[in-house]
Amino acid sequence: MIGERIYKVLLGPHISEKATIVAEGNGQYVFRVVNNATKPEIKQAIEALFEVKVESVRTLNQNGKTKRTARGLGKRNDVKKAYVRLAEGQEIDFLGAE
Repeated sequence: MIGERIYKVLLGPHISEKATIVAEGNGQYVFRVVNNATKPEIKQAIEALFEVKVESVRTLNQNGKTKRTARGLGKRNDVKKAYVRLAEGQEIDFLGAE
């Protein structure tokens, strides 16, 4: 993968109650990724940026909700998430405390 694309694939970690439960129980992490990202691209990006070994990647396309506003109907943005399982004994430190 081209070096520039690595930094554009991952938008950031997705922090939620469900993501925290999955991380503690299964050693998985949830990331928001661009809508056109593929599983191999996501795997390469995470391995290059965090220097970990990725076992598997699962993706999820979440459609944005339609919400009622004062000016009519509006729509939230669509989001693609990636559930990444790391190899046994590996973890990602988001805080960067060394």
